[in-house]
Amino acid sequence: MKEITLKLKGEIKRLTNKTFKFDDRIKEGWFSAVYFLKTREIVEKYRPNNTVTMQFFQKEHAVLCGTDEVIALIHTFAKNPENLEIRSLEDGDKIKPFETVFTITGRYEDFGYLEGIIDGILARRTSVATNVYNVVKAARKSGVQKPIIFMGDRDDHYTQQAGDGYAAYIGGSKAQATHAMNEWWGKQGMGTMPHALIQLFQGDVVEATRAYKETFPEDELMALVDYNNDVITDALKVARAFGSELKGVRVDTSRTMVDRYFSRNPEIMGSFDPRGANPTLLFALREALNKEGFQHIKIIATGGFNAERIQVYEEAGVPVDIYGVGGSLLKLNIGFTGDNVLLNGEHEAKAGRRFRDNPRLELVEF
Repeated sequence: MKEITLKLKGEIKRLTNKTFKFDDRIKEGWFSAVYFLKTREIVEKYRPNNTVTMQFFQKEHAVLCGTDEVIALIHTFAKNPENLEIRSLEDGDKIKPFETVFTITGRYEDFGYLEGIIDGILARRTSVATNVYNVVKAARKSGVQKPIIFMGDRDDHYTQQAGDGYAAYIGGSKAQATHAMNEWWGKQGMGTMPHALIQLFQGDVVEATRAYKETFPEDELMALVDYNNDVITDALKVARAFGSELKGVRVDTSRTMVDRYFSRNPEIMGSFDPRGANPTLLFALREALNKEGFQHIKIIATGGFNAERIQVYEEAGVPVDIYGVGGSLLKLNIGFTGDNVLLNGEHEAKAGRRFRDNPRLELVEF
């Protein structure tokens, strides 16, 4: 497939069709709603060569993502794409409810069957980008941005990782779990150890960490410390064993579990939810590490975090240095709509819809 060079404001800056690795069956209409295919056939027979303007919008305050993908889609699969006029905002732009983010002007029969695919691309990418943006914003306090690790690999089909990873990057997450998530923006995945590694060392966190360190000496050493449901005990074990070489401990306690710390300190129970990586446990972990001189060791908290929960933790000053977030970032909560609003330059749209020009839209050149 020939690579299409996309320009904006005279500068080559957009991702291209080579990045997206489109399925060739798009051209056959395999992924288009059948009524779009039937409409194209009718238009070609009864109403050919009419120029329409199709505009796209959504109904939330959001971070736009997917425009590069849509532009590449159109210029890969539309007929006579050189005759189409495309005006677009950019990935990463903040958008308002009902704001026009994208328009296509040209013969309906050349591109109309792509409408649903375009809606879907913009909906998924914008939803993920916006979810990540809200999480990143929640983890920013007093001008200091705490890193967010995008850990969405286990929460959706693997074929979505590249696009979701790019959308997460647009939303503000620069650390991601798989290489595929980094594919479109040129980085590599990052990560330390899963519970499976500790299991293979019979629950010995120190030995698992030592094996990791010897195998990947160039990595920053991070230990997972909730395997035995005794976070503080195991964190201190690895801290004492590796000292300044240990850069962080990750707490991933299940929200159905109560850490053993609370069974040793029953007097503190009763006024909070003791399950999972809760604030009381994390405060106690920070205190225990500091008490033995391990102030340099960062605390990474993962498992069930979203923007609301992070905001609660940040407002309470919970000593988390890095958050790992997964499934909540992949919820699709922003839907896009494509409407034909102009016919041969004149208003023609369904009741309640009209052409809403947007001075922020920029002409895309090829």
